[in-house]
Amino acid sequence: MQPQPDQGPATSTVFITGATGFIGQNLVKGLLASGHRVRVLIRPGLHSEERVPGGCEQVSANLLDTEKLAEIIAATDAVIYCAGSVRGRDAADFARANVDGVEAMTQALEKSGHRPPLLLISSLAASRPQLSHYADSKFKGEQVLSAHADLPWTILRPPAVYGPGDKEMLPLLQWARRGYAVHPGPREQHLSLLYVTDLVRAIEAWLAKPQNGVHRIFSIDDGTPGGYDWPAIAESVSERPARLVRLPRIVLNLVAVANLCLSYVFRYAPMLTPGKVRELCQPEWLCDNSEFMAATGWRPKLNLTEGARRLFAVEGNTEPH
Repeated sequence: MQPQPDQGPATSTVFITGATGFIGQNLVKGLLASGHRVRVLIRPGLHSEERVPGGCEQVSANLLDTEKLAEIIAATDAVIYCAGSVRGRDAADFARANVDGVEAMTQALEKSGHRPPLLLISSLAASRPQLSHYADSKFKGEQVLSAHADLPWTILRPPAVYGPGDKEMLPLLQWARRGYAVHPGPREQHLSLLYVTDLVRAIEAWLAKPQNGVHRIFSIDDGTPGGYDWPAIAESVSERPARLVRLPRIVLNLVAVANLCLSYVFRYAPMLTPGKVRELCQPEWLCDNSEFMAATGWRPKLNLTEGARRLFAVEGNTEPH
């Protein structure tokens, strides 16, 4: 028999990993504003983490410390695994947060003797693990959960998420706003997008009805049928007629290879790699909200036009870098 957690209370104690990231920070703010008690994991030895929104309890522990995690889980109503690595040279760079940390969390859940619902924030990239080390690590993290039929887990696969604090989508949206839709993929590429506050609302909807998502994988977006091609992105974001500017794949590959080589010399975690180029140049990355909406009652509120308007209303997000 599959585990069926009790329906989550209106407010609860939620334990979050990855709270210092773009999505994590917005999630902590949203949950606190909704009245939830929030506990977040911070690096060992730190008494406080300035990047974490105030009002939550900060717990210092290693992501792989199953004993400490089990202690935290024992006093928790729900767990949201938001930790993740998006930069790296090889598979090992992505494995610690995207695979090993998920395994440690499942072990901690079993050790604790407590079975709060667990939500893994994965990625739409996990649907194509062959493309990159990142995509493969996200897929393997999902496989870790799939092997634990005794735990009440749910997996959420968001597409490209944007909003205040984002560093990845922001440059492309800034250039599009100024009239230059610079796109790495083909002109006819179709992309699902999601504003970060709609993602936070989706997670809150899951918290209210976790029993409806047990052992299920959901992909969600802003509800735009067929996603956005680049002319539609330009039209939604730009304040003036936009010019489409495609980055040739051969140039992207050359830059990616050079970046990867330099990362070994200067010991940094690169974002643009040959694997990332393969991700960027896929013909489509699309989601389907129907199953998640039926399970939770959630509905996205912001399409790209409204999301971009809100994004660029935030001070400091008006000029390209």
